[in-house]
Parts: sequence; C-alpha cells; structure tokens
Amino acid sequence: MTYKWNYDVLIIGAGLAGYTAAHFTAKSNLSVMLLEKSRTTGGRAKTNIMNGHYFNLGPHAVYRKGVGYAILEQLGIRVSGQSPKLDGELYDNGSTHAAPFYLGGMLSTTYLNWKQRLEWLNAVWHIFRFVPEHAADQTYQQWIEKHAHSEKVRHLLRSLGRLATYCHAPELVSAKTTLSHIKQALGGVLYLDGGWQSMIDQLHNRAVMLGVEVKAGNGVKQIEPLAGGGFRIVLTDGEELLTKTVIYTAGPQELLGMLGDHALPVQQSFFSRIIPVKGAVLDVALSQLPRPQRLFAIGTEEPYYYSVHSNYARLSDNRNAVILHVQKYLHPADQADPKHVKTELEHVLEQLQPGWKSYKLAWRFMPHVTVNQRLPKAGDNEELKQALTAMPGLYLAGDWSSPDYMLLDGALSSAKAAAERLISQFER
Repeated sequence: MTYKWNYDVLIIGAGLAGYTAAHFTAKSNLSVMLLEKSRTTGGRAKTNIMNGHYFNLGPHAVYRKGVGYAILEQLGIRVSGQSPKLDGELYDNGSTHAAPFYLGGMLSTTYLNWKQRLEWLNAVWHIFRFVPEHAADQTYQQWIEKHAHSEKVRHLLRSLGRLATYCHAPELVSAKTTLSHIKQALGGVLYLDGGWQSMIDQLHNRAVMLGVEVKAGNGVKQIEPLAGGGFRIVLTDGEELLTKTVIYTAGPQELLGMLGDHALPVQQSFFSRIIPVKGAVLDVALSQLPRPQRLFAIGTEEPYYYSVHSNYARLSDNRNAVILHVQKYLHPADQADPKHVKTELEHVLEQLQPGWKSYKLAWRFMPHVTVNQRLPKAGDNEELKQALTAMPGLYLAGDWSSPDYMLLDGALSSAKAAAERLISQFER
C-alpha cells in the first residue's frame, strides 16, 4: 500500500532529547515535526520565573567533561555560567565537617581520621582508574564494599554517588553508570546563567531555523505501526498524521500506553519494570544569606543536598538575591508524607542558614520530582538495548534510554545516537 506521508520524522517530546534529535535529523534535509503535549516546550529542562527569580526544576548542573556538553558544542549551543568550587561541608546528623573532595578539605576535615583519609584517597584513586566494562553487572554498593572497609568512607562514597547521579539506591544502581558520572562530576560542573531555559531557547530557535515544525499543546494518543513500514500517529485532538519514522523521547510507561496492543513483548516486559529516579526539592530565593560563607553541603548518612547556585550563575533579576536548593534524594521504596519531607528540608536549611525565613523572597516545594526516568540497574543493559531496537522505524531517546549515561548526558547522547541510526536508514 502506498501512503502519502506527512513527515519523514515525527519526534514526540520537545525537551532536550527531542530538540537534539530534531537538529541532527533536520540537518540531513529530512522533513521533521516536533510534538509536545504541554503548552510550552522544554520538558524537565524548563526554567520557571517566580517574582523575577529563575528556578530550574530543582538543582541542575552540566558536566564540563561530559558527552552532553560536547554535543551542545557540536550543535553550536553556547552555555554561560561558572563552576562551583569543590569545597563545602558534609552534613552529618546535624553537625558539619569540611568535605574531603579537594586537598584542603581532605587535610582539614574532622569527619575522617588519618587512617580513613588514606582509605578515602585509595577509593578516589580507584574511581579515576575505573574501567566501565569491568563493572557492567555490578551494583554500586558491591563496588563500595570491595573498595572501602570503613563505614565513614562508605558513607562518603554513597554521598558522592548521589551527588553525581541524584540516585539514592546504591544496592540497585549500576556501578558502571554511577562511577562514570562520578568521574565526570569531579571534572567540574556548570551552573547556567538564566537556568536551563537558556539551552532550550537556543535549541528551539535553531530548530525552527533548520525548518523543524514545532507544535506544542497537542499530545500523542496512539502510535500505530503500518504494514510495510511507517506509522499512523493519532493526536489527542483526533488529528491523524502519517510518518515514515518516529523518535520517541518521553517516558517509557507512557510509550506503552501509546502503542497499546502493538507493543512488542520485549517492550512490555522491560518498560513496565522501569523505576524512575525521584527527589524532593525546596527551591528558595533569599534577599541575603545569614551565613554567606556556607554555599554547599551534602549529607553523609542522610540523603540531603544543599547548594547556593546564584554565586556561580545569574538566576535573578535582582542582583542581590540568593538562589539556593535543598534536596532529599528519594529511595524507590520511600513512602514518606510530603508534609513530613517538607519539614525535613526546612529543618536542614535552618541548621545551615539559621533564620533564613526572615529573608525569604520566593520559594516552592516539590515533593516528587522525576530526576531521571530510569534507574539504571546493574546488568540491565542488554535488555535495554533489545527493547530500544525491537520495533523497526521507532527510535527511542531520553535520559532513560542510554546504556551508558543518565541525566543530561543520557538525554543528549541517546538523541544523537537515535538520529544517526535513523539517518543511516534513510541513506540505505
């Protein structure tokens, strides 16, 4: 049967992965439609402006040595901002210690004795010597137990893993993915001027200039594979589109709903078992910091994160305003009451910045932020790869669909890989 195609490529989801895929495919002279169910584009990379203060959806950072940063450079996306220092504090049951993430902190910290400091240095040395393939089927907790004996050093390694991946499940998460991200995080991160919206705006404008048709406010209800190849796409408003290929960048469970009975067994089996990485976040704007020298702290036994981002990026129309984030990394089994978690985070901030409420300009609490749509488990890479390529013409991208990375690096690298496979198909 001969079809009259509306597009060569239809991309579902106008976030970082969707826009990245659109750039690569449009540059190959393919007709591209980018669909977004929300009224605004950007997905979880959107930046909300509250009373002139720029809030990302929780704390966001770009790895300077990451594959995602290299892809942004390749696309001509310019990001401005500064890198926070590696100093800061460990938050340990209400008390604080210098964080041993740099030489001065390692020498001055009261958290470790000298024997533990040597053990910590040895563990960090193993991180830098780490070969990803050697830990493909190993959990991060198993790696920790092999390379650290002191419980305090193990706490530090778990804290560092949470900081680099936002994931609080060392007994589940892949050592390969976690250690790869730790190495990148130790290479420095960037907090972006104007928030991550600055990336989205550039990606959107360049996509439009390349001829990509962007349509927001209309989602996809159904993806129907056609006999002989191609897809019929039914939108939520009832419109139908015919496309030769699809690049899907939204969530895995949502994809199963769109495919319905057309989902293949390997897709049903794997996508239905995917667990998201979540966090609870308090985003705060203050007129000043009660303790201006305290810019960063991370929990040891407790999965907390605190950081002042505005010291390194322009995040408010008010030059004197302070933008900070307090986060609790959530375990997949957590069933905590949001009110209780909010009280926890306010208590942590009160201990780090006493009297902060007197300087409050704007704030919000988000109890269940999806940080990454897949918790990368040890040993699940082969099953992921099979599910990604099971349906010809359907290409998957997003922070959950990379076998090697997560977060920004996972989103951009999987989008580039999906676009390159698609372009290769058209060339054949």
